Amino acid sequence: MAEERAEVSITHHAVGQGGKYVADVAGSDTSGYLEWEPKGSGETGGDDDVRIATHTVVPPAIGGRGVAAQLVDRFVSDAREQGFKIVPRCSYVEAQFQRHPDWSDLRA
Repeated sequence: MAEERAEVSITHHAVGQGGKYVADVAGSDTSGYLEWEPKGSGETGGDDDVRIATHTVVPPAIGGRGVAAQLVDRFVSDAREQGFKIVPRCSYVEAQFQRHPDWSDLRA
């Protein structure tokens, strides 16, 4: 059965030194999110341009509509536009990287 893709608005919010992508689904007051943290923030060695995907959470109320995939797609799109690499520590983000070999250049 194909997954229905919901109409989703994704925004990015700074959280500490990291960030959170929040997915608001049309017609629902429930949100999903993808959190990331910087790797080696402030250290030498170029790690300032590496972001660790730590958690992707989509509550059951909005599950099965492609929300998690859209969150990861936005994260990957931002990585391409802003020039950072990703460590997919979150199991869902890792699974998406496995499904998309064309993202291999973004893996840190």
